[in-house]
Amino acid sequence: MGKIFLLLLIVVPALEIFVLILSGNVIGIPMTIILIILTGIIGATLAKKEGLNAIRTAQMQASQGQMPSGVLLDGICILVGGVVLLTPGFITDAIGFFLLIPQTRAVFKGFLLKFIQRAMKSGNVVFVSNNPWNRKR
Repeated sequence: MGKIFLLLLIVVPALEIFVLILSGNVIGIPMTIILIILTGIIGATLAKKEGLNAIRTAQMQASQGQMPSGVLLDGICILVGGVVLLTPGFITDAIGFFLLIPQTRAVFKGFLLKFIQRAMKSGNVVFVSNNPWNRKR
């Protein structure tokens, strides 16, 4: 996992620089800068909207006594999508919008859920609870 993360830290910025240079050559530097700023503004607005929707849904489910597990995964996707949109570049913006739009977020949620379930089964994830009902006596 660490090696993949390190590889992404090297490859993604290099690809971003390549795409930005290519975009600057094709549509011009001013238009490229305007597009970067515009995607940041649109992304921040969408992240705020989707984040508030996720919070409202989680509160509603919790008030009805339901566990808001799906909404928590939505919240993780929205958080990651918002952070990725803060980095300048068209590739990371595409990934960020992919995580913010509810229809495309569902695809990533499926992968995330399988990853979490696999980590729980292998014992790599441990849950700690302060709930007195869950404590061993």
